[in-house]
Amino acid sequence: MWFSKSPQDVMKELGVNPAVGLSDEEAKVRLEKYGMNKLKGKPKKSIISLFLSQLKDMLIYVLLAAAVITLVIGEIADSIIILLVIILNAAIGVIQEYKAEKAVEALQKMTTPRSVVRRGGVIKEINSEQVVPGDIIILDAGRFVSADLRLIESANLQIEESALTGESVPTQKKADSIFVDPKTPVGDKTNMAFLSTLVTYGRGEGVVVATAMETEIGMIAKILEDDNEEMTPLQKRLDELGRILGFLAIGICALIFVIALIQKRDLFEMFLTAISLAVAAIPEGLAAIVAIVLALGVTRMSKINAIVKKLPAVETLGSVNIICSDKTGTLTQNKMTVVKQYTSGKLSEVSQTEVNQVATPDEKELIRSFVLCSDATYENGQGTGDPTEIALIILGDKFGLGRVNVNTKHKRVSENPFDSDRKLMSTLNTEGDNYRVHTKGAIDNILKLSTSALVDGQVVPLTEQLRADYLKITEDMSDSALRVLGVAYKDTTTIIAPEEMEKDLIILGLVGMIDPPRLEVKDSITEAKRAGIRPVMITGDHKNTAVAIAKELGIADSIEQSLTGAEIDNLSDEVFAANINNYRVFARVSPEHKVKIVRAFKAQGNIVSMTGDGVNDAPSLKFADIGVAMGITGTDVAKGASDMILTDDNFTTIVHAIEEGRNIYNNIKKSVIFLLSCNLGEVIAIFISILLNWPVPLIATQILWVNLITDSLPAIALGIDPGDKDVMKQQPRNPKESFFARGAGLRAVIGGSLIGLFTLIAFYYGLWEHGYVLGSGVVPEEALPYARTMAFVVLAASQLFYSLSMRNSTKSIFKIGFFTNKILVAAIIVGILLQLVVISIPFLADAFGVRNLSLQDWGLVIGFSLIPLIANELIKFFRRMKDK
Repeated sequence: MWFSKSPQDVMKELGVNPAVGLSDEEAKVRLEKYGMNKLKGKPKKSIISLFLSQLKDMLIYVLLAAAVITLVIGEIADSIIILLVIILNAAIGVIQEYKAEKAVEALQKMTTPRSVVRRGGVIKEINSEQVVPGDIIILDAGRFVSADLRLIESANLQIEESALTGESVPTQKKADSIFVDPKTPVGDKTNMAFLSTLVTYGRGEGVVVATAMETEIGMIAKILEDDNEEMTPLQKRLDELGRILGFLAIGICALIFVIALIQKRDLFEMFLTAISLAVAAIPEGLAAIVAIVLALGVTRMSKINAIVKKLPAVETLGSVNIICSDKTGTLTQNKMTVVKQYTSGKLSEVSQTEVNQVATPDEKELIRSFVLCSDATYENGQGTGDPTEIALIILGDKFGLGRVNVNTKHKRVSENPFDSDRKLMSTLNTEGDNYRVHTKGAIDNILKLSTSALVDGQVVPLTEQLRADYLKITEDMSDSALRVLGVAYKDTTTIIAPEEMEKDLIILGLVGMIDPPRLEVKDSITEAKRAGIRPVMITGDHKNTAVAIAKELGIADSIEQSLTGAEIDNLSDEVFAANINNYRVFARVSPEHKVKIVRAFKAQGNIVSMTGDGVNDAPSLKFADIGVAMGITGTDVAKGASDMILTDDNFTTIVHAIEEGRNIYNNIKKSVIFLLSCNLGEVIAIFISILLNWPVPLIATQILWVNLITDSLPAIALGIDPGDKDVMKQQPRNPKESFFARGAGLRAVIGGSLIGLFTLIAFYYGLWEHGYVLGSGVVPEEALPYARTMAFVVLAASQLFYSLSMRNSTKSIFKIGFFTNKILVAAIIVGILLQLVVISIPFLADAFGVRNLSLQDWGLVIGFSLIPLIANELIKFFRRMKDK
């Protein structure tokens, strides 16, 4: 509560004399007591802990169980294969998270700012980490504030606090202010200066009242320490799927034993069969395939300027239906820009893109006076000084009145600096053989000091009508959330004293400036709304400014859709959460409010993406489903708290990332449904053969080969399908929606049943060819491996062909185009070649228990294999007919 105490009381409490500062010995004692002035970072995860965190997954647990069982029964090769899949899956996740961490480190600027302090009566520069409570800090323009300070002196001191409050305009500081209200917002504490903010103008002195984690920024860092690891919708779906498959495998094994007892079959043989069935029920490659698809998606996203830090975050993007965005720097350009200028009787717009614009003679005088009465610089796209003045220098550049040229021609000989009481600044410059005063500042004060006006090149008396015109234009600009600045001049033959400058002025006019929206954002917001995504603006800025920008961008329609932080405080959490969907703009909010807003949206079942760049955004980035930080203007704290970083700081990239996220989820769903169809086919083939008291058509090694090789290649290819061009015309997916929604479950059952049935038919045909008919007791010795080979080929080939049909649930393969996914075509060809290799090479054929097939049987198995594909295409055809 330092802001509610006078500087004298603060000094007394901290035991320091401002004229002398702390002694070096006292500073050492305090450094021991309070510690170094640096924020605590989270300890980095080791590669091992990253690896182990990848194994916390239900599917992985099921695979580990399968590996242990296969090892116990002596199937060492199978066990090793399953363990390799688990390691591959974890390795992909580790590599991706490690790469993202390195990318974040590369984005961080390695800087240790220095501080100017008074110690033992001497002013010296020290490393900011050595600053302690009670230190007297000297502030001047261009220096970062190194701790939280209670100001004890201020002379025209302005501090840019956008990283902390979200306001793009610097705050005017006053050391002698005292605030009694304990709820005074950070942005309104004008007697304080905060860690990581930047002095843009004037000078001051302050006493350090908090360092490191006790500062305002430290408080935010503490909020970030609370681990809030929620599972993403995809992780929840896969976890649920893992449980279902795990219980299914146990259920199948139990059922097999019951059947074995009824049929009085050999129990050990049936145990091996049950293991085969359990292996068939679990898609061993699924976890690895999902990880590969996500990793490839992340690589694609990095090409559109989005660095994803955690793999599952990619898919969550596809479910996002609310984008909460910080205003300053994300939706706007974070630079004040003059957009309108007014000279008597003429209001004109200033183009944001055009250079060498043409001005009237009166406008030239207006712009020249503004440029001469500014201390800022702007060269090669870089500005220094007050953002308002930088905007005036850029205005001069646009109209061919560059700062250097104008100042060379009209040298400054004297000035009356800006101060917050007058709200004015004046300079005295040469004008030919004489001198001219240029005064800029608040329009009300300019009008009070003016007796004349420049109208069409003529100096005329400032009538009440003219005065009313200036005030009307000012009011209109203010209603549009523009910051208004007036300018006036007067000629003099001699150098006059500063206190004589601001009398009997001639008003030239005024300009309106704003931190303008990014040019490309409006189209992105339209696209987002079309895709069922609601953009929401959250800012520390004033309500009118925020609503004006929101209206221009199409985020809000009226001021009724906005709420301030103070208004949020007056609502209970329940009432706020119940009405949250009525609001589009939240202004004048603190970091705590941002978290409250995100939580309220989430409480209504929304999937929330929060974007931001300032330290003040970090807690809400952490609590959102997807936290998106800015890579260029973003603070390290924001990047650390986020799930995704935009390397181009562009809101538009978020919309592209959401599109990518939707396509990635659809692709994962295709892969999952495809794999489950294949596994269902295997289960049906084995289960029916047991019910019919036939030999088992497939052995465990063959099933593992199909699950890990034959299935996996097309599943990965489906996972990187080019995606649906119309995906952003659809509403966001309900995060609670199952993988099997919208008919996907039925397609899996039909596909799996057909694959299983034709695998059995091929198996029976192979037995029949070798003289075995239903009811015959003994199977001829050569018949079983041959029949199993036919079943093995049909199972593998039908799955390969069936993958073509999985690319789209409604469009035919001819409409999508066979070669629009060349990787899938290659996967099918490679899969068939691998089947040929296994059957043709003797030592592999022995390991898999297969035989060479006759040419006629090859034709037959290929024919059988095409039937599930044809059937699925016919189902799609009839569905399209029905929809028409």
